[in-house]
Parts: sequence; structure tokens; C-alpha cells
Amino acid sequence: MTHPEQSGLWPENLTVVDGVWRLGGVPLTELAEQFGTPSYLLDVPGLRARAARYRAAFTEAFAPAPAEVYYAGKAFLSIAVARWMHAEGLRIDTASGGELATALAAGVPGADIGLHGNNKSDAEIDQALQVGVGRIVIDSLDEIDRVQALAVARGVRAPVMVRVTTGVHAGGHEFIATAHEDQKFGLSLASGAAAEALARIEASDHLDLLGLHSHIGSQILDPAGFAAAARALLGLRAEHAERSGTLLAELDLGGGYGIAYLPGQHEVDITTLARSLARTCTEECARLGTPMPAFSFEPGRAIIGPSMLTLYRVGTVKPVPVSAELTRWYVSVDGGMSDNIRPALYDAEYHAALVRPSDAGPVQARVVGKHCESGDIVVHQVQLPGDVRTGDLLAVPATGAYGRSMASQYNLLPRPGVVAVGDGAPREIVRRETVADILALDLG
Repeated sequence: MTHPEQSGLWPENLTVVDGVWRLGGVPLTELAEQFGTPSYLLDVPGLRARAARYRAAFTEAFAPAPAEVYYAGKAFLSIAVARWMHAEGLRIDTASGGELATALAAGVPGADIGLHGNNKSDAEIDQALQVGVGRIVIDSLDEIDRVQALAVARGVRAPVMVRVTTGVHAGGHEFIATAHEDQKFGLSLASGAAAEALARIEASDHLDLLGLHSHIGSQILDPAGFAAAARALLGLRAEHAERSGTLLAELDLGGGYGIAYLPGQHEVDITTLARSLARTCTEECARLGTPMPAFSFEPGRAIIGPSMLTLYRVGTVKPVPVSAELTRWYVSVDGGMSDNIRPALYDAEYHAALVRPSDAGPVQARVVGKHCESGDIVVHQVQLPGDVRTGDLLAVPATGAYGRSMASQYNLLPRPGVVAVGDGAPREIVRRETVADILALDLG
């Protein structure tokens, strides 16, 4: 076969021909030998192509209304990734001073960067004002006063949007659904907090109110939630115009578009979603008697997630009788919850495949890590060839989002490097940590 199992699950430029797995034409065995395991392998041409498709989908669907796409850096951000995203016409959405500094180090102009966060520090806000970010997303009433005070101190007007909690609950695990009332993000539409924020910002001489922002969750596969949130924001925009006489210029409808993690799953068709959402917004604006605003969107996982895989090396293989009918094979790899916390944190499901040909019959396997936790599971359930053995390579797809970005040094295990493939010679764009790095942080 020329592609393992399913398009959309694996990086676009991963091929399997005559049993040899290659990314960008380079055998995975060679990448493992050169860069070690575990390693995150990034398909650079595939990443850039996905970014370009997302930008085209939204700009074409919403035309003639302007539409911008921000890459949500929280999924995974490095200097190289920020540079590639900006080169494809995307802006960068950041959620911390570190992410902001990374985007700036990549050469992204401040005007093309947004700053999110429910608890931004004064230092982060001041940094954003200093470099002239294009937007600061206000997340609380308290933050209005702090942004204003810092803007006064700098003698500037701060460009802000208001994050609105619309009450639309969408996505996967409860911890990644972000628009229901009882959670930390945003200003409630139902309680009137969002309307109060708009009035307070407009009364300020040092805040420039750009528009409204909504983010309803993550790993969303049903587009209905986006439509409901858009109608809620457009309604608030019309109500604010009636009260204040000011029609807000922009709506940001967030991101959270779902991807495939297992064979048989399918990612959101972004062209279909964008067109459907544009129709909803056009119809709702017509009903409200208001012109269309400019729009922006924030995909992260949907761009970086499928563009990366994690390559592990197998250590211990342990068959464990679970019942009279089932023996589960515990296949231990040289990473685990320190390089992918999502299975332990969200019960997230992943797939794995053996990186070599095999004619052996399948066994019921669980891929586990090397940490001192029984919950250290990489793949809860997968069929692997029965001859899987120590030294084999295993590939786990769709790990680009929230793998390296949420990685830890649990058990003082150094974090893996990120290897860019397909953009010249393979190279680390985030180097592998070493034990020396860990010890250098320990002051004794």
C-alpha cells in the first residue's frame, strides 16, 4: 500500500511501500536511528498544506466579508511552526507570554498576534501592548481595569475583544468544553456580564473595542454548535448596537474543529463547515437587519494534529491473562504520559501501528509507557501483530496537538525532540532534552 490504513489519520506525506514506512521519503527507521526515540515527527509540507486549506476555506466561504485565520498556538508552537503558519497567511493566537515571545521570535509582527487567557499577568498584558498586538481578548470584568491602567501607563489605546460565554456546550471531554456557564472562561451572555463588559470598554478612552469572541470547546465534530454560537454573538452585536449606536466590526468564532484519532473516524470537512457557517451568519444578519461583520477563526489541533506522529521503541512485551477468553498484551514503549498526557487526562483514544511488515496474527494489545503510574497508557486498545517484540518501532498518529505542548518531565524523563521532515534535510526544530538539561535546573 502507499498509505497506512486511512487518509486523515496519518500525516499526508507518510507512505508505506513494500513494508517500508517513510515520511517525506525518509524511512522511519533512519529517523529513529538519527534522532532517537521517542520523537515527534512533523510532516512540514503536510502542515503547510493544511494551513493553506483552512485559510482558503474561510476566506472563500465568507467573501466578500473579510475573514482571517489565526493558528491557535496552544496546540503546539515553536519558532519554525509560527514562521510556517505566518508564511501561509495565518496570524498567531497566543495564550501566554511564552507563546507571545515565540511568535515574535519567529518574526511575526505584533499586529498579527492575538493574546488570550483567563488570568493574564500584568507583565503579559504590558508585553502585548509594548509589541502592538492586534488584539487582547478580555476574559473578565477585572481585566478591563487592568488593561486600561497599563494602556494609560504606556500612552496607547489597547485593541480588545470580549470573550462571550454563549452557553453553547460542544466538544469531547467536559474539561475541553469551554462555553457552558460553570467554568473559568469568558463573560456570560445570560447573566449580562458580557453586555456590561462592552459598555465599560466603550466608555474608556484607552480601549479600542474590536468585537466579540466565542470559543465553544474542542474536538468538535458536529457543526451545529458553531452555528448556535454565531447566532448568539450576532444577536448580542445587534443588541449592543441598539443600546450604544455602535455596530461592532468583528466576530471571532474560535476553533475546536475535530480530527480523526482512530481508523474509521473522519475529521471535520472544513470547506463544508465554513460554507454552512457563512450561510448561517448571512441569514442571521439579514434577519437582524445588520451588515455582516469581519470574521476570524482559530484552528489549532485541526492543522497541527494530523501533521505529526510520535515514534516509539518497544521495550517490555508482557502477555497478561485478563479472563478465560482474553489475554491482553501490554506493549511498553520508551515514552508515555510524559509525552502524551491526553489519554490519562481525558481518556483520549489513539491508534498505533508496527513499523515493519508482519504476517503474524493480531493480538489484543495495550500500549503503555514507562512511568510509575498504572494510568500511564498511550493507546488503550489496539490490535498489533502477535510477533511484536523488544526493539520494534511503533508509530502513534495524530499527536501534533497537545503532545509536546503538554509534555512533562515526570519521573525526570527528558522530553522528546520535534523533528521536521520534508523541508530540506530532516532536523530537530525543538531539540530533545537531556538529563544534563534537567540537572541544570536543579540548584541543589
